[in-house]
Amino acid sequence: MFQTREDAPTLALAPMQAVTDLPFWKILHARGGPDVYWTEFARVHIHSTPSSERDILQAIRENPSGKPAILQLIGSDIPKLIEAAQYYEKEPVAAIDLNLGCPAPRVCSNHAGGALLRQPEKIDAILTALRDAITEVGFTVKTRLGFTTDEEFSRLLEVFSKHRLDALSIHGRTVVGKYKTTIGYDHIQRAAETLPYPVLANGNVLSPRTAAETLARTGAAGLMIGRGCIRNPFLFAQIRDGRAAPTYREILTYIEDLWESMRPANPKGRLSKIKRYLAFIGQGISEGQFLNEAQRTRDPDDFHRICHTHLSSNEAFPDEPPGDNALFRGVLPIQDKTAS
Repeated sequence: MFQTREDAPTLALAPMQAVTDLPFWKILHARGGPDVYWTEFARVHIHSTPSSERDILQAIRENPSGKPAILQLIGSDIPKLIEAAQYYEKEPVAAIDLNLGCPAPRVCSNHAGGALLRQPEKIDAILTALRDAITEVGFTVKTRLGFTTDEEFSRLLEVFSKHRLDALSIHGRTVVGKYKTTIGYDHIQRAAETLPYPVLANGNVLSPRTAAETLARTGAAGLMIGRGCIRNPFLFAQIRDGRAAPTYREILTYIEDLWESMRPANPKGRLSKIKRYLAFIGQGISEGQFLNEAQRTRDPDDFHRICHTHLSSNEAFPDEPPGDNALFRGVLPIQDKTAS
């Protein structure tokens, strides 16, 4: 499922709730796609029932790629996590993943996701229980460096090193840091050098350049990419195969395919959902004019007109968003190759 460091790095799709769903998987697969697909997280709590996660079950059962799919759980109730893991491992998945990184306040207020990073002993207990319970597929974890400060990572690394995971993906920020701070590459490197299983580096992989520099800085076995491939769905093919940057016209086709794939049949419902993707895609296009116009319109026909006005060009789509971007902060600076 995961390649070694001596081989080509594994490229994985990061889970993003209400974004990286089955229709998005299909769109990515048509443009090269990752080596491994992570599902949106399945909520696990005292009242949850695994069979009720219809969209996630549909994604893994209708996986269009033929590539491994990993189902992610989020929750803190150990008996219910065991129940969910044992249910889902009988589905067509390569592994069950535990989310320890989601920074959403609603998730953290329920003592799940990133909130668990404040309780290393609880994490230890959950990992022990799930490792014993999951016998038919792999078991992986997605984490951040800590809840408040990256100084917490040393203790977390001690916990992770005690367990026979099949992989650990690390978003190199804290929960409090959300997506606003720089990436702690040195912490990911320490994990990659210490742990006896593959480590995937996550955070600000936005281009072939940042992918190569992240791998060089961390020594990770692979990369997990979320916001970068929403902005540019050809990113996996660019990193893996050396594909040229897409043109604006190819990005236009991508937006049109997103529109057609949207689950709301109501055009205004589709318009509302597609704006989640545009927040990433539109950064820097026409000096912000495209995104401003597209986000303000409430008319589907006007939306399509705006897209065609700004994107009907064979000019290359920029590899990276502007450096002062609010959604993509802390991007690795371009190295001066002439410096001694």
